[in-house]
Amino acid sequence: MAPKNSFRAKQIAAEKAAQKARRDKILKSPLLRVGLIILAIGVLLSAGGFTYAANQESHDEFCASCHTQPETTYFERATASGAVDLASFHKAKETRCIDCHSGNGLSGRVSAELLGAHNAFLWYTHQAAQPAQITQPVGDENCVKCHTTTLTQNPAMENHFHIFLSRWQGVDPNAAGCTTCHRGHTTNGAQANQFLDVATVQVVCESCHRAIGEGGE
Repeated sequence: MAPKNSFRAKQIAAEKAAQKARRDKILKSPLLRVGLIILAIGVLLSAGGFTYAANQESHDEFCASCHTQPETTYFERATASGAVDLASFHKAKETRCIDCHSGNGLSGRVSAELLGAHNAFLWYTHQAAQPAQITQPVGDENCVKCHTTTLTQNPAMENHFHIFLSRWQGVDPNAAGCTTCHRGHTTNGAQANQFLDVATVQVVCESCHRAIGEGGE
């Protein structure tokens, strides 16, 4: 039995040596080295490109540079003295375009960067639609990341819409969202009324009550 075990051990050792030799040959391959270098450069450029884009999109002037109407008007409102809409009111609180136009966390910012890169490509290749068309409306998650307490606290009558909004959204695919009432760039409302368009809000209230009943029941 000993000779067989010895022969098997030598066979296993030979197979391992052969595998190591093949692995070393692959690792020393000039083609592989070139591929790894290209991959490393790609990763560095991607990371650097994202960092650069993230830095640039932190400046509202950069965002406005690729837009015509209606964004030009929105930007002018935000840089003028005195808030005339919800966006310019946020600007006074040092809120940037990207703060509202990106979702929560890193994934939300990455999604916004990818959309920005796509839009930039369309702009520089003269394929961008003008006036700009909304393809990615501001979602509730964009607002809730800064206004969570609005939805979770103060269950008083004046806040009951926010408390019951998720219930409405759970039963109605056409339910309202944050921007249904809180439109960033319309001037129908007054600052004293948090820039809410009373007529729009009234319609939304009635729609919610029809969907889930009086008092949210």
